Amino acid sequence: MKFDLSEDQALLQSSTRDFLGSELPIDKTRNVMEHHADGYEPAQWRSFAEMGYIGLTLPATAGGQGLGTIELAIVLEEMGRVCAPGPFLDVVLAASLLAAAGKQDALLADVVSGKTLVTIARQDSPFSGNHIEPSRFENGRVRGTKYFVPFAARTDALLVTTPQGIVLVRAPYEVVPLQTIDLGQRFAEVKLDNEGTLIGGPELLEKVDLLAAVGASAMMLGLMSRALEVTLGYVQTRQAFKRPIGGFQALQHRLADMLLKTESTRSAVYRAAWCLDTGDRDTALACATAKAYGGDASRYVCGEAIQMHGGIGFTWELDLHFYFKRAKTLEQFYGSTEVQLEKAFAAAGY
Repeated sequence: MKFDLSEDQALLQSSTRDFLGSELPIDKTRNVMEHHADGYEPAQWRSFAEMGYIGLTLPATAGGQGLGTIELAIVLEEMGRVCAPGPFLDVVLAASLLAAAGKQDALLADVVSGKTLVTIARQDSPFSGNHIEPSRFENGRVRGTKYFVPFAARTDALLVTTPQGIVLVRAPYEVVPLQTIDLGQRFAEVKLDNEGTLIGGPELLEKVDLLAAVGASAMMLGLMSRALEVTLGYVQTRQAFKRPIGGFQALQHRLADMLLKTESTRSAVYRAAWCLDTGDRDTALACATAKAYGGDASRYVCGEAIQMHGGIGFTWELDLHFYFKRAKTLEQFYGSTEVQLEKAFAAAGY
């Protein structure tokens, strides 16, 4: 059995790493996060579309490349490594939902080309544990409030979840920006009283939810991989008592734990991606496990990276705080650790 990437997958990985290295060096990412209210640059978004990343898993008939979840995970891992700002994962999920509905072909083509920005408006409460009256679709209109809608201020349309199904709502709608810890991921509260088009039933979300769990986990894998690399470089050069601090056993133990969590997450992510591509019977369990484990692991690894940098680890000038904040954001969204654990137990029959 071969667990390595295929030749084509390895080429995708290296080309994506080279592209993102030139397109989004950390200085440019920092500038976007600090100075762009939208959380990304339109020129950067167009370059992603030109590379074919948005339609990576969509069929050629929808303007995509027809690749699998493993290839998407490879790209998302590389985006995590550079802590890429922008709505990439959110738009990929929206495009997958449109494709699953089998409608709105013109809109889907515009999304894949980068011309149109669409994300999913899902959360009916500012607190994930609350059970309140959800947004409703009646008489051709959507009414209600959605919270933490990704990049809502920049979207041309939203896919709104309701008990009646998935409703396409086109801008304009009332948007109230929300302040969160991650400057590369912008969220907003959206108040809806808009005409909408029902494109499919609630069941369309099932596979998209699985894809979201794998995608977020892959990004977290990239975050922790890079945080570990940076920390390894630091402890080999930072000296105390006339020797590199990486030579102290206490720090070596912590680094070993970081490596263990990173590689365990890698196994979980690519196992889940493989399950999605093959339709394995354990797909739901694998996806929930990857997200639940990856959420805890990425927060731990990125937090340890900050701690092991000592005093400088807590300063704005060190880039690692961007990684920790992204890890914490991804841990909570696309199904929090608690939600994914419930799904995993249910899938396992408990």
